[in-house]
Amino acid sequence: MKALLIGLVLFSTLSIGAQSRLVSQRITLKNGKTLSLSIPDGYEIIPAAEGLKRVRFFAKAPDGRLFVTDMYNLTDNKRGVIYILDGWNEGSGKFAKVTPYLTALHNPNSVQFYRDPSGQNWIYIAETGKLTRRKFTSGEEKPSDQNPQTIATFPDYGLSYKYGGWHLTRTIAFSPTGKLYVSVGSSCNSCEEKEKVRATVLEMDPDGKKSRVFARGLRNAVSVKWLNNVLWATNQGSDHLGTSRPDETFYALQADADYGWPYCHSSVGRIFADPKIKRRSGCANVTRPDLFFPARSSALGFDFFDESTDSAFRDSFLVSLHGSTNKAIAHGYKIVSIQKGRPSRDIITGFLQRGKVVGRPCDILKLGPDSFLFTDDHSGVIYLVRRKT
Repeated sequence: MKALLIGLVLFSTLSIGAQSRLVSQRITLKNGKTLSLSIPDGYEIIPAAEGLKRVRFFAKAPDGRLFVTDMYNLTDNKRGVIYILDGWNEGSGKFAKVTPYLTALHNPNSVQFYRDPSGQNWIYIAETGKLTRRKFTSGEEKPSDQNPQTIATFPDYGLSYKYGGWHLTRTIAFSPTGKLYVSVGSSCNSCEEKEKVRATVLEMDPDGKKSRVFARGLRNAVSVKWLNNVLWATNQGSDHLGTSRPDETFYALQADADYGWPYCHSSVGRIFADPKIKRRSGCANVTRPDLFFPARSSALGFDFFDESTDSAFRDSFLVSLHGSTNKAIAHGYKIVSIQKGRPSRDIITGFLQRGKVVGRPCDILKLGPDSFLFTDDHSGVIYLVRRKT
């Protein structure tokens, strides 16, 4: 299956056709704000849940309900929440109820579920400084397990440059074999790390034991996801080399691979050496990205649409380009479709309008062949995109 998925993405010879025509759709939110986003002709976009803050990544619970994380805002805070998205109405495309499951969390970026060999379900919660798990009971609206287990700890210095803070998010994913993977971002834009867990994806057992560095040299792999036995990761490049390089990168991660940072970077898919931070071994063994995006576009959440009936999605990844923190650069602020060897194609645009940010797409969750949810962590909205019937 791994070879099949990589083959489809990297070497597909399907006739994709021309860029899908995008049409503008006006959206009115419950708070009275309006915005216009451009989406593929024949589709509709619906605010499925509103009134959230910095809403981030999805996870599906064993009982079929959707959970989503909310980091509250951009500060280093302990006001994060995990919500349950409940009461899905297929006709209206909306959730009837959004229930706080767990509050007062430290930058909760990611949550996942796992069933152990005994049949016990667990919920795993990734905060900045720790990874915890609790026993999970189907249907619960609050944790029934009041004794969380801390199975891993991570560097936690806040946002200060002085103390090596920076990337506060931790993202988790389970492999089909039950191994647990955790991405830990760098402490800086460009530096040689003092802690080996920084700028890596870690691998461990579900109880946190046998932890090791699975892949290194990833400045900030904010989104990691297993798809058909392949661990895929989007990664954000450094910001000190101008506005046109390095790439934002996308990898089918390989065990023990070196992805270069801070010594080596990617530009249009080709590896080059950092002009200041060098290492004796050079960049010859650095793994090239499978896919890449424009510098500063901030590639985050994604999903794979292998069964889509739409040529704009079929056998392609849909990827959220969250957008540069520098609005003047104006890279990203959209959702794109991409395959290896083909330029990315816009699927949803309009999150940056005349220098004003009206949204920043974060995670993508496929619902069906031609429908998906995505989070907007700027406006606190979860959107549904689907083909019109």
